[in-house]
Amino acid sequence: MNVKRRIAGITILFLVLIIVSTIVVWIVDSVSRKQVNESDIVVEINAIEHQISNGETDEAIENLDNLANNVDVNSKSIPKLYLVPLGLAVIYVLVIFTYIYKSILKPFEKLHDFAAQVAAGDLDIPLKQERGLYFGEFTWAFDNMRREIKKARDSEKEAIENNKTVIATLSHDIKTPISSIRSYSEALEANLDKTPEKRSKYLNTIINKCDEVAKLTDDLFIHSVSDMGKMSVNCVKINLNQFIKSIHDSLNTFNNVNVHLPDEDVSVNADPERLMQICENIVGNTNKYAPGRIDISITSTNGKTNLVIRDYGSGIPEENLPFITQKFYRGNNVEGIQGSGLGLYIVSYLSSRMNAELSIDNVYEGDKCQGLSITISFDIVD
Repeated sequence: MNVKRRIAGITILFLVLIIVSTIVVWIVDSVSRKQVNESDIVVEINAIEHQISNGETDEAIENLDNLANNVDVNSKSIPKLYLVPLGLAVIYVLVIFTYIYKSILKPFEKLHDFAAQVAAGDLDIPLKQERGLYFGEFTWAFDNMRREIKKARDSEKEAIENNKTVIATLSHDIKTPISSIRSYSEALEANLDKTPEKRSKYLNTIINKCDEVAKLTDDLFIHSVSDMGKMSVNCVKINLNQFIKSIHDSLNTFNNVNVHLPDEDVSVNADPERLMQICENIVGNTNKYAPGRIDISITSTNGKTNLVIRDYGSGIPEENLPFITQKFYRGNNVEGIQGSGLGLYIVSYLSSRMNAELSIDNVYEGDKCQGLSITISFDIVD
């Protein structure tokens, strides 16, 4: 029910009350007038004259006073009764004014202040208003517009932040193959390629790493205006054993990566390029923060195929482990070592996009940490 109908309803109600009260007053007035009609007054006056002629002066004076009082009371009671409809009319005016103030004037003042806040850029304070009032639906729509504007601004900020993250992520990934290219180039310069086979291996690795850089720069261009959620991940069925064998040479830049594979082939659904990024990020982080032996193995537990990459460094402080995959987060034990804090974030993100589970745990022997184990668990594919 809108305000017009409510005001009309209140007006009709008070009109009915005023009409009814007026009719009641008129009836009471008629009855009162009958009680003090002329015939009764004439009879009283004749009786008084008779008393005077008989010498009953005191009684005549007393009756005369009573007659005057009765006439005076009846004449005064009637105007008082007419105050009832007048009072109802006053109450009606007050009720209508109060209703208009609460339903129209006060909400309009709130709307005016709210519009000033929105114009000033303050989108956090909501406009609370009942939808049943005159401006209710309008203020509800106005507040809904505020929420949409705020949501759009938040989405814009998030998109900008994600865009920065994508650029930083891809820039970080470019460093790893470039580092390998430099290492193999230095090996060639130092004449470590004494056999044609070794020279061919070095050159092929450099070519493959250049191809990886080209793909990453393509991603950097494509996603420079997009967010992290739009990075393409195309999962296909791959033989994990053969995949690890194919990337071993690329990962084994410092001849410190040992591969332990099961006798039977194991297949998983994964994106080969993204899985390559994951392995390179993990191995690259290990060579930076825990240089030394690295073991890569494939295991099967609880219906999962696990790709496990383990180092033998000092691990990650336990208090840092819950946050280690967050963007730009770095443990408090790597101060002085250059890094962006994106490596494990990239690993976590790409793993989730391939529906794989990532777990990062310190490996203990007794009370002493003997390294870090990073496990990527895939569903087994027949």
